[in-house]
Amino acid sequence: MRSDRQPITLNEIRHHLEQHLGQAVRVRANRGRRRIVEREGTLEETYPDIFLVRLGENQHNRSISFTYADVLTSDVEVMIFDDEGSRKLEFSPGS
Repeated sequence: MRSDRQPITLNEIRHHLEQHLGQAVRVRANRGRRRIVEREGTLEETYPDIFLVRLGENQHNRSISFTYADVLTSDVEVMIFDDEGSRKLEFSPGS
């Protein structure tokens, strides 16, 4: 995402996600031991350490939280759906 090859910070991930509040997202989380959880919902809120995804109506309108550190380490992948289609947000420690 950055061309100057400096490490990305957790705060930068938060600010990037803030730009997509209210948009539809798909989150894929690696929960260990070959257990992958994939959920779709709306990016609801960002906080200093976590962000919330409001799940769809078939999930009883509940929210789940994820940390920015999990996004940075690729344990959590976030795909944003907007007018241009869908795109995966790419963050890595050295990008």
